[in-house]
Amino acid sequence: MLGEYRIEGRGAAEIAADVERAVGAGELTPGQPLPPMRELAARLGVNPNTVAAAYRTLRERGVIETAGRRGSRVRPKPATTGRDQLRVEVPPGARDLSTGNPDPALLPRLAPALAAAAEAGDRRPVLYGDDPVDPGLVRVARAELDADGVPEGSLTVTSGSLDAVERVLAAHLRPGDAVAVEDPGWGSALDLMPALGLRTVPVAVDDDGPSPEGLARALAAGARALIVTARAQNPTGAAVTASRAKALRAVLREHPNALLIEDDHGHGIVDLPPHPLAGATRHWAFLRSAAKTYGPDLRLAVLAGDPVTVDRVRGRLRLGPGWVSLLLQRAVAHLWAGGAVDRAAVAESYRSRRQPLIDALAARGVEAHGRSGMNLWIPVPDETITVARLLQSGWGVAPGARFRLTSPPAIRVTVSQLTPADIEPLAEAIGAAVRPSPSRVYG
Repeated sequence: MLGEYRIEGRGAAEIAADVERAVGAGELTPGQPLPPMRELAARLGVNPNTVAAAYRTLRERGVIETAGRRGSRVRPKPATTGRDQLRVEVPPGARDLSTGNPDPALLPRLAPALAAAAEAGDRRPVLYGDDPVDPGLVRVARAELDADGVPEGSLTVTSGSLDAVERVLAAHLRPGDAVAVEDPGWGSALDLMPALGLRTVPVAVDDDGPSPEGLARALAAGARALIVTARAQNPTGAAVTASRAKALRAVLREHPNALLIEDDHGHGIVDLPPHPLAGATRHWAFLRSAAKTYGPDLRLAVLAGDPVTVDRVRGRLRLGPGWVSLLLQRAVAHLWAGGAVDRAAVAESYRSRRQPLIDALAARGVEAHGRSGMNLWIPVPDETITVARLLQSGWGVAPGARFRLTSPPAIRVTVSQLTPADIEPLAEAIGAAVRPSPSRVYG
């Protein structure tokens, strides 16, 4: 069954270490089945419980997976950077609309906020054992969460949204568990699932958010968690409406033990109100990141959640980085409380680039989606051809493969660098890129 490789060891730890070493060395390959526990125990001369403990350790470490009576096998290799590699090399002189970055001109100056935070730190340096969450950040975050209808709950701070998603998933799930994810959805989150040994169950997304029917099917099929974007969904620009939220909450109430993670990374750049799902299940987390509003280098997100979830995340933080720098927390609190960003103006700035491009594309018979945020999602017949043609026309866009599981081909266009003069030339280039090539007849 294992070809030339023979698993060795007498204790559970030795057996698990031997298998993990063989997987790392390529002697055991992804998908390769492992011997039944009793068979391996008999060969090694150990109790079957010893092998069972070894296999349990390997599952928890994400090295193997177990599929009931089909037994255990080496888990497929994590695609931790697969989607990041699906990038477009934009040549000099071309416009790069593939990055997903905010417009730097709309970001606030950080120097005053950092200086104020540093002065506070000079007056009272942060020491081991201090509260890991800045009270000023808690006050401003909690006030807005209350206003937006997020249930009362504990707060903590993580190093950005993806860090929060990873820590919440790790707090509740085990390798092999299934997670319902938006499709199309955030590429980094899709890469994170296999890296954690989790399985993805795609849920279709339209302009109003995830499909309630798709979510119901995913949860009925065994998904133990859902990740949903409240607004400015990446890559489609979807925003969960009040009616869609009502329908999603009804589905979630039928599965009260499901873990709910809501990412509101569009907070501060979108003028559509959020419609939180938080509270529809026992365990939930609602995230707000500073990246799009104040700058990607502020690696900070506020995480609200039920007491068990927040306590587990805090406990794991204590065993790793300890806490997110109070200097950064105070700087973000200073920016947030001081109104450093005119949110309505930022939302209008992105809308004034997004909507005219949608309209210009519609005039050319091209469908585009983008209710909110800084991205457009444009279905295309062939991603490779479309991306290549646009590069030849001087425009770099992101291939939809970075964001898709089973949804149809598309491209993502980030509008944050566009000017009014760009709209018509870009729409014309996209229209030309998605048209079929003229047929040629040879005599």
